[in-house]
Amino acid sequence: MSEIQTIDYELLFQHAPVGMCISERRIIRSANRALAAMFGCTTEQLAGQSFLMLYPSSDEFERTGARIVPIMNVNGCYSDERIMKRANGELFWCHVSGSGLVGDDPHAAGIWTFDDLSAKRPVTAQLTPREREIAALLVEGKTSKLIARQIGMSPRTVEMHRAKLMKKFSAATSSELVHRLLGVQQQ
Repeated sequence: MSEIQTIDYELLFQHAPVGMCISERRIIRSANRALAAMFGCTTEQLAGQSFLMLYPSSDEFERTGARIVPIMNVNGCYSDERIMKRANGELFWCHVSGSGLVGDDPHAAGIWTFDDLSAKRPVTAQLTPREREIAALLVEGKTSKLIARQIGMSPRTVEMHRAKLMKKFSAATSSELVHRLLGVQQQ
């Protein structure tokens, strides 16, 4: 039998093939190299910064923060796909997953992973913050009624935004819109 070696968790964290960070009250306390590269900055530039710098708008930052609390309170973790913003202003689709480290306070501390989806799903249309939010929920397979309930607006207003998205993506059906949002080529 070989001798048990001490595991260097900092080394594993820094060299993980997916973007990772540790957060406290929505402030990035430590970020790995993959996360810094994904967002076009250094780990030092990310440390101590609010997650706000990674969002296309402060409104999206606030709404996402509010949306994850009830889900994390029930599940202890959260995952979605959303449009994020690199340091140079470029928008891109990103899969975000996180786990709270303090059971009754999801924002107290957490560990988060980020996976850049831009190679499979480019952002191809100029979208408003609300359209980005609705697009992300459509990609999750949610109906207009569920989206309306989740983000606190009327189903009719969600349908209006869906219609604008369909026009921007030249989609004839909701299914085609979702495929275009996902970057899937239909045959």
